[in-house]
Amino acid sequence: MRVSKNIKSARVLITGGYGFLGHHLCTRLKDQGWKWVGRFHSAQYDFTEKKDVMTCFKQVMPDVVVHLAAKCGGIGANMANPADFWRENLLMGVHTMEACADIGAKLIMVGTTCSYPKLAELPFDEDDIFNGYPEPTNAPYGIAKRSLLVGAQAFYKQYGLKCAYLIPTNMYGEFDNFDPQTSHVIPAMIRAFHDAKKKDIKEVVLWGDGSPTRDFMYAGDCAVAIETAMIHFAAPMPINLGTGIQTSIRSLAEMVAQIVGYKGDITWDKGKPNGQPLRALKTELARQVLGWSAQTKLYEGIQKTYAWYLSSQG
Repeated sequence: MRVSKNIKSARVLITGGYGFLGHHLCTRLKDQGWKWVGRFHSAQYDFTEKKDVMTCFKQVMPDVVVHLAAKCGGIGANMANPADFWRENLLMGVHTMEACADIGAKLIMVGTTCSYPKLAELPFDEDDIFNGYPEPTNAPYGIAKRSLLVGAQAFYKQYGLKCAYLIPTNMYGEFDNFDPQTSHVIPAMIRAFHDAKKKDIKEVVLWGDGSPTRDFMYAGDCAVAIETAMIHFAAPMPINLGTGIQTSIRSLAEMVAQIVGYKGDITWDKGKPNGQPLRALKTELARQVLGWSAQTKLYEGIQKTYAWYLSSQG
C-alpha cells in the first residue's frame, strides 16, 4: 500500500458504498477522521464488467479498497435467481481483486456465513468453511463468496496482494433493504409487522417453523471491525464477525413484534423452507487478531433500526 505514515490520509474506495453496510462504514470513517472516502452508484460502474472496474480504478487510484458490492437477498430471492447470485458475486469479486493487485491497493473483502457447510458444527469455526456443501437454498451465493476467499489467498501468494477476508454474520440496521421480495429476515419482519399494525391485520404469516437460529449483528459494529482491518490487518485468512449469541427465528419474531407494537397472531407456514437450521459463529479469532467484539445488543439494535424505518417513511 502506498500510504504508510498516516493511514487515514489514504484514498479509500468502497464498492457498494451506497448500500446498507456501505452507509454504516462511510459514516464510521467520516466520524473517525478519514480524509478521502470514495463511493459510487452501480449505475456509474458495473463491477461485473472488467472495463468498468478498470475505468473506476484509473480515475480513483485507491490505496485501500473495501469490497462490499454484492447481489444478495433472502431465501426467496436466492431460490428464484441462483445463477445471477453466483455469477454476479463471483465476477465483481474477481475483477476487484485483479484491479487491486494491478495497482498495489490493499483489499478488504467481505464474505458471508452462507459459505459455511449446511451441517457444520456450531459455532462455525473458520477452519471448517470448506468441510461440506452450503445450505442449498443459497449455495450459489455462498459458493461464489467462498471462491473469492480462495482467490484472495492465491493472489496473496502469487502477487503479494494485501488482503483481509471478513465473514460477518447476519446483519441488520439502518439503511437496510425493506422490500418484502428481497429483504433479509429482520427488515422483512419489521416491514410485515409494521404494515399489519398499520392496516389492523390480525395475523402475520412467516416462513418455516421458527426453529432455525441465527447470530444477528448490528451493522455499525461490523463497520468498526472493517475499519480495524483496514488499519491493522492484511492477510487473507477468514475471520468471523459476530456476537456469538444464537437467537431462534421464533424468538426474533416475538421481539420484533413487541418493538413494533404489533398485537396480532404470528402464524408459521411450515410448507415454506427454513433455510440453514442452525447458524452461529466462533468469534475468538476476531478478538485475537483485530481486538474486536460486537457491542450492540439485539433489542437495542432493532429499536434503532425500526426508528430509522419509521423516519424513512416520511
